Amino acid sequence: MTGPLAAGERALLLDRKGRRYLVTLAEGGQFHTHAGWVAHDALIGREEGSVVRSTTGAWYRAVRPTLSDFVLKMPRGAQVIYPKDLGPILILADVFAGARILESGVGSGALSMALVRAGAVVTGYELRPDFAARARANVASFLGADALDRFVVHERDVYEGVAEGGFDRMVLDLPEPWRVVKHAEAVLRPGGILVAYTPSAIQVSQLRDALAASAFALAETSEVLVRTWHVEGQSVRPDHRMVGHTGFLTSARLVGRDDAPAG
Repeated sequence: MTGPLAAGERALLLDRKGRRYLVTLAEGGQFHTHAGWVAHDALIGREEGSVVRSTTGAWYRAVRPTLSDFVLKMPRGAQVIYPKDLGPILILADVFAGARILESGVGSGALSMALVRAGAVVTGYELRPDFAARARANVASFLGADALDRFVVHERDVYEGVAEGGFDRMVLDLPEPWRVVKHAEAVLRPGGILVAYTPSAIQVSQLRDALAASAFALAETSEVLVRTWHVEGQSVRPDHRMVGHTGFLTSARLVGRDDAPAG
């Protein structure tokens, strides 16, 4: 979205210490902190980057939130896949506009938003009705109600099978993704890609064993570590804290069980 900030959309307010506040703008609304309050009307109609002051004189700079900002601040019921892993998942799954994707453990919808925003048509399988509702609400909240035309969530157990077929990709955030490999073989098109997010090495081992015995090939496992740097004048060094391990990313491609030709 471009143009001035408008009522009904979100604004990210940044204070002088770099703290971030996600606000849904409403006519007559107010944003309150320990440093006083800011009238939403002072933000509505202003361009991104504008500075407003609270009743105590504290200043805030307003911009629209990125997907990363929203994922870290949005309402959630389940633990989300963090932004540092969302980008690599899009690349590993080779997501493209119009791709038909089956996603299971939908959770709070962080990955769903990334997939739908990239242009995919996503079918979600989620056991918990409250998680399914939260995911739909978060997708609509950030991407707009029209995004739900490309995001449908079924309250189903993917371990028991997949009703639909002809998917281009399958993305899993589940405790036992190896139990889904046989279903993936049946519902992914030839050349389709499976990507699984798993927190523990034991899960990776069991998944890789299942993939090795399946019609999938080109299996790879990686993790993403992010280390920011402190840069202030001549003081340039790694930050003392970093975002280390969150989960392993395993990808594989459906190629079939036929033996390769000899020679």
